[in-house]
Amino acid sequence: MAAGGGSPSIVEYFGGEDGYRCGYCKNETGNLSHGMWAHSMTVQDYQDLIDRGWRRSGKYVYKPIMNQTCCPQYTIRCQALRFQTSKSHKKVLKKMLKFISKGDVSKVVSEEEPMDSHIEDVVSSDFAYKSESQVSQTELTPLNEDHAEGAENEDKDNVETNVKKVESGSLQIPVDKDAAGPGEPSHSSKTVHAPPKPGKGADLSKPPCRKAKDIRKERKLQKLLQNQMGTLEGSPLQAGHQALLSQNSKTPTNQPKSIEDFIFVSLPDDAPHKLEVRVVRSSPPSSQFKATFQESYQVYKRYQMVIHKDPPDKPTINQFTRFLCDSPLEAENPPNGPECGYGSFHQQYWLDGKIIAVGVIDILPYCVSSVYLYYDPDYSFLSLGVYSALREIAFTRKLHEKAPDLCFYYMGFYIHSCPKMRYKGQYRPSDLLCPETYVWTPIEQCLPLLELSKYSRFNQDAKAVDEGRIKDLGRVRVLHKRTIMPYSVYKKRRKGPSDEASVQQYASLVGQTCSERMLLFRS
Repeated sequence: MAAGGGSPSIVEYFGGEDGYRCGYCKNETGNLSHGMWAHSMTVQDYQDLIDRGWRRSGKYVYKPIMNQTCCPQYTIRCQALRFQTSKSHKKVLKKMLKFISKGDVSKVVSEEEPMDSHIEDVVSSDFAYKSESQVSQTELTPLNEDHAEGAENEDKDNVETNVKKVESGSLQIPVDKDAAGPGEPSHSSKTVHAPPKPGKGADLSKPPCRKAKDIRKERKLQKLLQNQMGTLEGSPLQAGHQALLSQNSKTPTNQPKSIEDFIFVSLPDDAPHKLEVRVVRSSPPSSQFKATFQESYQVYKRYQMVIHKDPPDKPTINQFTRFLCDSPLEAENPPNGPECGYGSFHQQYWLDGKIIAVGVIDILPYCVSSVYLYYDPDYSFLSLGVYSALREIAFTRKLHEKAPDLCFYYMGFYIHSCPKMRYKGQYRPSDLLCPETYVWTPIEQCLPLLELSKYSRFNQDAKAVDEGRIKDLGRVRVLHKRTIMPYSVYKKRRKGPSDEASVQQYASLVGQTCSERMLLFRS
């Protein structure tokens, strides 16, 4: 999707933070990261940032200092279109199906999977409190844009500028010619991988043959559309399901079952339970989100108190809002995008008319990014952490039907140095992001390296460099006194000590493309 148009991303860089307490090894000051406050952000900019190792907690966006932090956190993504359910995943899906269709309750929690699939992010909510911006909204509204007519020649003392008036709220961003366009992978989406083994996986370019048994299965699935689909903002989720169900019904019998085969199953009319999944936009909040806010918050509060042992006064409405409801992402609804649009959402799991779990997700140009999960502790026996991750993978596959570029499921961070956090590697096939060159590497190639050292460069090409690295600091876009200008112009006007070292660090971390699109606020 295009990176231009609409309002620009506006960020306030805070630099390298002091050490925080680590939620994994409990080191009091070992958790080191760079951070910035995102006043607003386009989904394309955030996509490009997470492809460089960034992640958000509310409006705070942070990047672990990988070679210094006590427990390195590697960005992990699952290739949703090629995902195959493991034996333990199938157990969880079957357990939910038995509970809904027969009322069977299994109190045995699988030891292979943790109950909470998003435990690491509970510690990141502290960032937002310590680093929240104090800049007023007025200061963030651009009025002018200054272009240096020869910014490349910074030796000139008298830089002529062309000031262009821009109406507030209607700023048009010039599209970077070097930026990845629709259908093109970004610089950071390169993948290092070994050739596939012969005989593994289906040839997606050829239609599989159909059998009578599969045709009967398709008829059952068609009937399912009327009573078993999740809902999107209160209406049936139909877009893409027709093709998805048809595709599933064509699966040869010798192929392993897909997630959809377990999720979209015809239920008996007298099924004791009904599970419904609703996707509601959280930012800006939709009417459905507002109507269910209190109920959702109460589930979050119980979850934090029971699962994470928070004292009752910690999971406040204010903390919940800032951590899981506030988002810098601008809502976008392009005609070639998913029906629900791009941005931040809550995926609510309704069981018999009440919320039992909520998955907080971002829908971005190339992926569904999982932010957090909270659930009613009374339903821990359903392994909702695992179940919700599988539903989000299925959701990614469904969105892909309308938005072909959207084909990955980002699971946040993989922490190999913390054994209980290694479970994310069981969602295969998956890739880890190289912390130095920002190319994706199959996790099978990364694990031997991580066994030797908790910090590792995954790209084995010694000559490879970060292709998106900063090449021209002068082109970094700055917002100063409500005027947009390149850093080369701002630097000449700035009074006081130089801030070049801070801007250089910011630009090196976000990369050349984002640094030329986003606005770096300078007071």
